[in-house]
Amino acid sequence: MTDDKTPDGERIARRLMLQQSACGFGALACGALAAATAAPLRAATADVTASPGPHFAPRAKRIIFLFMQGGVSQVDSFDHKPALQAHDGKKMPFDDAREFARSGQRGIEQRLMKSPWEFKPYGECGRYVSELFPETARHVDDLCFVHSMHTDGVAHGPATLFLHCGSTNFIRPSVGSWIYYGLGTENTALPGFVSIAPSIGNGGPRNYGSAFLPARFQGTAIGSAGRQELALDNLVRQDVSPARQRAQLDLIQRLNQRQIDRRGIEHSEFDAMQQSYQLAWRMQQVAPEILDLSSESATTLAEYGMDDPATRDYGQKCLLARRLCEAGVRFVQVNYGDNSANPAWDQHSNLPKHATHARAVDRPIAALLADLKRRGLLEDTIVWWGGEFGRTPYSQSNGTGRDHNPGGFTVWLAGGGFRGGMAYGSTDEFGFASVQNKVHMHDLHATLLHQLGLDHEQLTYRHAGRDFRLTDVYGRVIDPILA
Repeated sequence: MTDDKTPDGERIARRLMLQQSACGFGALACGALAAATAAPLRAATADVTASPGPHFAPRAKRIIFLFMQGGVSQVDSFDHKPALQAHDGKKMPFDDAREFARSGQRGIEQRLMKSPWEFKPYGECGRYVSELFPETARHVDDLCFVHSMHTDGVAHGPATLFLHCGSTNFIRPSVGSWIYYGLGTENTALPGFVSIAPSIGNGGPRNYGSAFLPARFQGTAIGSAGRQELALDNLVRQDVSPARQRAQLDLIQRLNQRQIDRRGIEHSEFDAMQQSYQLAWRMQQVAPEILDLSSESATTLAEYGMDDPATRDYGQKCLLARRLCEAGVRFVQVNYGDNSANPAWDQHSNLPKHATHARAVDRPIAALLADLKRRGLLEDTIVWWGGEFGRTPYSQSNGTGRDHNPGGFTVWLAGGGFRGGMAYGSTDEFGFASVQNKVHMHDLHATLLHQLGLDHEQLTYRHAGRDFRLTDVYGRVIDPILA
């Protein structure tokens, strides 16, 4: 709102901002809050203009996170359990996390359920993979399996937030924002952190938000879950010429800077607003080309599964992730999920649906690994595959599904200095609980940061009177899985 006492400059600026928002430029700016300059690696205030640089020599420069929303069953994918097959149908007591959360009871009898999919060894390392992932299995010698993961949160919402932000309930920066804050971006014309087709549920924007970090470090969403088109809304303006748009932007920036200089404002939101307008302008020049997958060869498009309706959607997301990383984006998350209460892999009563989801992602993931390796990008790019938790080895809903299991599950990592063909840690004989070389989600976060040259205990930000970090309570680097 303005009145007669409002300075002319402010009235003009606000009117221009409303015009920008109405035509979409402002919407893009808000959606692409990112910076051309990176933050310091030490504990900091709102001053984020120091030169970037890792704490030590990094093994990797960027991460592609393949997020399998809902929780893939480890005992039906990458954690082979012959004992589960042998004891199929037997009842045994388990300390079920969901039952304990609901009733406080432990040792409830559950009926073991074997995997309906066969496992066999692949590669020189001889790692077992189920028939759900035959294409990914061809790259098993490049994959580092962590079979002893455990995490916080029994339900999707808390566990998904913990995976992304290191906390189940407090509003904290996401892992992508921490990395962007710590290392900056390699391309000032693109955001440093992109989330492709994120879900609106189970944390929604908090999973790619910057929380108390300067607003410029939040992720930029491209597309959304359930939407086929991968696009940045309002990227191109049709109502004015580029020259006039540039003039409008320059005027807005001058007026904003005048307000900041006059009032001595030191809030990150003002700085982020200026940076986002500049980034939005630069993105208009380069992003359309990055988002245009038609420039890829027919062979590449076929490799990613564009010729198959079952794989086309995730294939284009994986291909876009490669293009973004190649262009200098620091952290790219490729989401496979939806906006429902039981997202994608969450099969409580229809375990055979895992086959549908595996078919949708297997070929594109294998293509991404092959493409990165062929281009020499896998050496300094970490590919991280996993969900918020795993699933139980016993049946649910009369033997047609599996429940959530935060106590033992599998993720795999490729490239970026991780040891290929390795399996680290293990669950018990049935695949229920992590028992050997247990790896907490904070440990995984610490290890990922380490490979990027960041010490998780030093990558901090001062907020509310103390220094926060991604691994805020504990965390350790898992050295044995590093090459």
